[in-house]
Amino acid sequence: MSNPQYVPPKVWRNEPANAGKFSSTNRPVAGATHEQALPQGKQPLQLYSLATPNGVKVTILLEELLALGHSGAEYDAWLIRIGEGEQFSSGFVAVNPNSKIPALLDCSQQPPVRVFESGSILLYLAEKFGALLPSAPAARTETLNWLFWQMGAAPYLGGGFGHFYVYAPEKIEYAINRFTMEAKRQLDVLERRLAESPYLGGDEYSIADIAVWPWYGQLVRGNLYDAAQFLAVEEYPNVQRWAEEIAQRPAVQRGTRVNRTWGDEATQVAERHSAQDLD
Repeated sequence: MSNPQYVPPKVWRNEPANAGKFSSTNRPVAGATHEQALPQGKQPLQLYSLATPNGVKVTILLEELLALGHSGAEYDAWLIRIGEGEQFSSGFVAVNPNSKIPALLDCSQQPPVRVFESGSILLYLAEKFGALLPSAPAARTETLNWLFWQMGAAPYLGGGFGHFYVYAPEKIEYAINRFTMEAKRQLDVLERRLAESPYLGGDEYSIADIAVWPWYGQLVRGNLYDAAQFLAVEEYPNVQRWAEEIAQRPAVQRGTRVNRTWGDEATQVAERHSAQDLD
């Protein structure tokens, strides 16, 4: 039960014991908790991830690049079990000091280039291969507008709405109402954009769509937080049209399986080291 008499202390010292599902891995400091090197395979790109919405952004893009014939986008995808704290290993922290998946090493460069934050990885790969990011200044800028919109908006959907609607140890009406309001406002932003354009960046599918779809596309398809009915997603027909169209892309279907360890067994590919792992 919530405590209506709770008054924050003068100085916060530690998270309480009933902090919810992720209390065993959440902590108020950064850095490694243990020494462990990351594995490396033979492919040019080494990805360390999990099939969360942020994780599948990158595997979808990599599969799209491979489908376009960019052989340099071959990758090893290593599973990082965030529930077990593997993101706090010394090897992972060296690639991403923020200890969040996904993290990428581009070993085609010497020394290898580290790339962290999903939006940064999408932009890096799109520029590296000259694909899925328009070159014309206006179209490029519009695409990046929506890419950065997603990076700023998703914490409200994930850490806000998703946390309090699904994961918090108690249902707090104020918190759920606060973040539901924002989730629906964001869906309306997308609805209005997709009423005037087939894709977020304009007429062409791009990294903006790849960034937004695993969150908002999967939400309106009923595949995120089991919240489609609660959020009345039928109110957003253009978002639903866009979400279903992207879901039919073979590279999207392949990318969402990588580093997945839950759900239907046929959808699970814990690690990916070659195209055959998905065939």
